[in-house]
Amino acid sequence: MGDLYALDFDGVLCDSCGESSLSAVKAAKVRWPGLFQGVDSSLEEWIFDQMHTVRPVVETGYENLLLVRLLLEIQIPSIRKSSVAEGLTVDGILESWGKIKPVIMEAWDEDKDALVDLFGNVRDDWINKDLTTWIGANRFYPGVSDALKFASSKIYIVTTKQGRFAEALLREIAGAIIPSERIYGLGSGPKVEVLKLLQNKPEHHGLTLHFVEDRLATLKNVIKEPELDKWNLYLGNWGYNTEKERAEAASIPRIQVIELSTFSNKLK
Repeated sequence: MGDLYALDFDGVLCDSCGESSLSAVKAAKVRWPGLFQGVDSSLEEWIFDQMHTVRPVVETGYENLLLVRLLLEIQIPSIRKSSVAEGLTVDGILESWGKIKPVIMEAWDEDKDALVDLFGNVRDDWINKDLTTWIGANRFYPGVSDALKFASSKIYIVTTKQGRFAEALLREIAGAIIPSERIYGLGSGPKVEVLKLLQNKPEHHGLTLHFVEDRLATLKNVIKEPELDKWNLYLGNWGYNTEKERAEAASIPRIQVIELSTFSNKLK
């Protein structure tokens, strides 16, 4: 009958960490201009470097703003609004982000929806003013563009990225046209609900279902839903995950940890 692939975007198809980190710093400067007074280029470089390390904790783009500010507070004690930053390391962020995030959101009196809008607006502004450098700050993983263009399977994108950005990158970098109705972006609801929606479409009955992610927590959420037992689950070992998470995934029978080349071959 054929195959259906539901693919995460950031960390599976696209390495967007450079762009998301740059956008997060731009947005953080808009949201908290006072905090960046006296921040020199070497400190900004340090933040960019650390953002690549902490990227596995990010589920939704706006969290990049929180991470930028938290990294700044780690380095500059005088601007701390929360005791969380004191003595915190990058490893500590990787270990405890789920506990840290609500604490700093409250301490900083921040609203998720406002940060989501700000992050999107900063990206839109960058795209409108200089599409070339915005595109250039992203890259698709080797072999993925061709795999998408020549895929014999039915492809859906299931991402927490805002859909318009995923669609633009697929078109501009990968040269792959995936219709917007096959892109389930931020605002489409939890990924488990999107997978239920896809498997229940009459035209998909009989297809073999595959879901490729780089976040172990998302795959574990799928496993908790008996209704989603038909999905073959994959953790991409090239994406935004840690060695510890890859080892845990390998110990879970439902999950296959796969290489980038295997993934590209599967799509074709």
